[in-house]
Amino acid sequence: MPVRADGLPGTAEREGGQDPAPPPGLVVLGHFDQPPGYGVNRPRGSASWLFTWTTAGRGRLWQGAVRTEAGPGDLVVLAPGVPHGYAVAPGARHWAFWWAHCQARPSWTAWLRPYATGDGTYAVPSAASGPHRRVETAFRRMLADARWPGSGEPPDAGPPDGQVAVAHGSAARELALCALEEIVLLATAGARPAASGSGLDARIHRAQELIAADPAAPHTVRSLAAHVALSPSRFAHLFTSQLGQSPMRALREARLRHAARLLEGTALPVERVAAASGFASPFHFNRVFRERYGAPPGAYRTAHGGPPDGGPSVSG
Repeated sequence: MPVRADGLPGTAEREGGQDPAPPPGLVVLGHFDQPPGYGVNRPRGSASWLFTWTTAGRGRLWQGAVRTEAGPGDLVVLAPGVPHGYAVAPGARHWAFWWAHCQARPSWTAWLRPYATGDGTYAVPSAASGPHRRVETAFRRMLADARWPGSGEPPDAGPPDGQVAVAHGSAARELALCALEEIVLLATAGARPAASGSGLDARIHRAQELIAADPAAPHTVRSLAAHVALSPSRFAHLFTSQLGQSPMRALREARLRHAARLLEGTALPVERVAAASGFASPFHFNRVFRERYGAPPGAYRTAHGGPPDGGPSVSG
């Protein structure tokens, strides 16, 4: 059921000069179109992540010592625990934007990391040919899914109505997070990190894309080099010198991120997660996953809200 911001539990009153923020653990979102003078100030930050995507006008956001402005198509993400605020940018006639508070899935940080600007701020610039319509559709679907009570036909995605939605049920919460995951992936895949335009070889960037698109594929230094028309030795040297890690180390990291997403979002047994992520040996998978995430796969799934092994899953 749609509610207004002052109807959220624990957010109705301004305390100690801090504007309210949703309590941790909730998925809360909405679309605002604000005039000049609008602003929010949180000297203690928020307990949850904040995602903003501008549809019109301009906004100014700050977190710690970092300042950034956002225009149409820009995604700005603020990590929790750092003083922040945001407002209509000076000189702008308004700021229209989608926003969402939630706990981010761990795998999202890998997509956002190339756009880190410091103090837990991630600024993903709009690409000229970016998937803006698809992102807008995903936000509308997220708004509708957050209001689904979990029974009957889920509501159709419609235009924003200026009200705040809170995903109370577990099904509504997971559907809303899936829509937000699509948004983060679309925005980061459609943009280019600043580093890409200042020295990263296009062939190395292409190899990164090949790995990210299908980390479970049987990639080798030789096969990746062939895709980008380089000799294996030249490719390995260039990749390592530009990215600070070898192609096979980058491939292992991509496979581990893929495995983490499967553990968070599916009930596949750990052995199948290993195979679907490109690891031939479950024993090796368990060892390297624990080294990377500090917990074995089963414990990681439990800690991050994934379904237990052997539970309902999508076949295919």
